[in-house]
Amino acid sequence: MDIPIYQIDAFSDQLFSGNPAAVCPLQAWLPDDKLQAIAAENNLSETAFFVPLNNTENTYQLRWFTPATEVDLCGHATLASAYVLFELLGIKADRICFHSRSGPLYVMKTPRGLTMDFPAAPLTAVAIPEHIEQGLGQTPIAAFAATDLMLVFASEQQIIDLAPDFRWLAQLPYRGIIATAPGTECDFVSRFFAPACGIDEDPVTGSAHCALTPYWAAQLGKQQLSARQLSRRGGSLLCELAENRVLLSGTAVCYLSGHIHC
Repeated sequence: MDIPIYQIDAFSDQLFSGNPAAVCPLQAWLPDDKLQAIAAENNLSETAFFVPLNNTENTYQLRWFTPATEVDLCGHATLASAYVLFELLGIKADRICFHSRSGPLYVMKTPRGLTMDFPAAPLTAVAIPEHIEQGLGQTPIAAFAATDLMLVFASEQQIIDLAPDFRWLAQLPYRGIIATAPGTECDFVSRFFAPACGIDEDPVTGSAHCALTPYWAAQLGKQQLSARQLSRRGGSLLCELAENRVLLSGTAVCYLSGHIHC
């Protein structure tokens, strides 16, 4: 069986930056163990698979796998999947609907690039974990929990200077750890660590901005925000809070295309 595969650099307008995701269009679902094996072989933070829904135009079922597990939501691999459909497979539409484990997700062509309509993640204030300096090398000023643990720091430089201990962070009871602070050249910056899911540091994490956007919108008193994720590759997002939804906009480029033989 030959399976098409594309590797897309998401949240970037140039190769070798942003967050790389593999995208595999399918006509029907393969067994879950085969999907997981492909994701492990790709060894990227996410591999996305989508299948068209019968008799429903421009609507697909979308799933995401890290090298270790299936996840409920992934922003950059959703952006990458929409890019494949719009730009490489020639879908003649301005909007795509993906059905996912996080409900319906919409991606639209807009002047900002591709804009994803995601659910906002409500946050609950929690105590800062004890000995967090051991895990990150810096001390946050506040902590909030949703699917991920979000730690707020005082400055962008602290985010740059983080020295994560991934084995220590993997023991925390969260999907991942978001570290964030006000930005110097954008509204806010962040880094994202998910060693428990097989991803030490994710280059650019769309799903984390479902929590970051409502937090910083409230802190800064504005609905539209610019964001930068300060991983080694780096990536930029435009974020907008729209009631209980978050609109995340970015661009993408294709690194490679080919076929998997399995």
